[in-house]
Amino acid sequence: MTADAPGVMEIRGALARLRRGTGLPVAFGGLVDAGHRWIRISELNGNDTAALRSLAVTAGNGLGGKAIALARPCAVVDYSSSQQISHEYDAAVAEEGLRSVLAVPVVVRRRVRGVLYGALRSAQPLGDRVLAAAVAAARDVEQALVVRDEVGELLAVGAAAGAAAADAARAGGAAAPAGAGWEQVREAHAALRALAPRIGDPALRAELLAVCGLLTPGAAGAGASGGVGAALTPREVDVLACVAAGATNAGAGERLGLGVETVKSYLRSAMRKLGAHTRGEAVAAARRAGALP
Repeated sequence: MTADAPGVMEIRGALARLRRGTGLPVAFGGLVDAGHRWIRISELNGNDTAALRSLAVTAGNGLGGKAIALARPCAVVDYSSSQQISHEYDAAVAEEGLRSVLAVPVVVRRRVRGVLYGALRSAQPLGDRVLAAAVAAARDVEQALVVRDEVGELLAVGAAAGAAAADAARAGGAAAPAGAGWEQVREAHAALRALAPRIGDPALRAELLAVCGLLTPGAAGAGASGGVGAALTPREVDVLACVAAGATNAGAGERLGLGVETVKSYLRSAMRKLGAHTRGEAVAAARRAGALP
């Protein structure tokens, strides 16, 4: 697993938050190796040795393996003497000096995608507060991975739709093709724009917005010529994209994480810039300006 594998940054951030929130001296974890039933421990925080680094923990084995197999949090008060787990990894755990350990699986769409560990160097119960903090950290990673999955799916749809849009633009000039295929392009564009602000990874966000650009082949020309489309803010385009896909103000707000009044404010501003008097006129004008597919 490479250092920049999808999800590694999320694991790293979750471990730092786990230690800050609980005071645990050591936290570590990793993601499930693609196509396998084990996790590779790639991230460590507060460790004294490299004993746990790159350790492959198989489902069912040790504490983390038990968490993978059961898809639920597991904990032991004294790792080396616990009768609740198998002991394939005792040497590495002992070398790091760990005694009380918990393991929380990261579960996305009913599949374990990783495990977060927290540990003490003494044998004592970790308590409900620590367990709750570890579960919350795992939920953060789960949500980030859900977004990444959605982005990947939409990028695939968007790339295909973008190619179709480019072909249509070359074949028919500025006129947009009609029909269900073009509505799919518009829905993909709206979904991608709604996801973009939720992406913490700048490179991934830039890739997603680049695909949005593929879906609006006229945007480059409008921007270069100083057209009205270039004057719209990103959030105004986000709102118009949702409206173009058939969303109500409330629906656009839910999709974009905005209040209804905020959506209305963006929409009014966009309509003013576009010289439109209705939502439909605003969408049509934005399409002519190249801001929407």
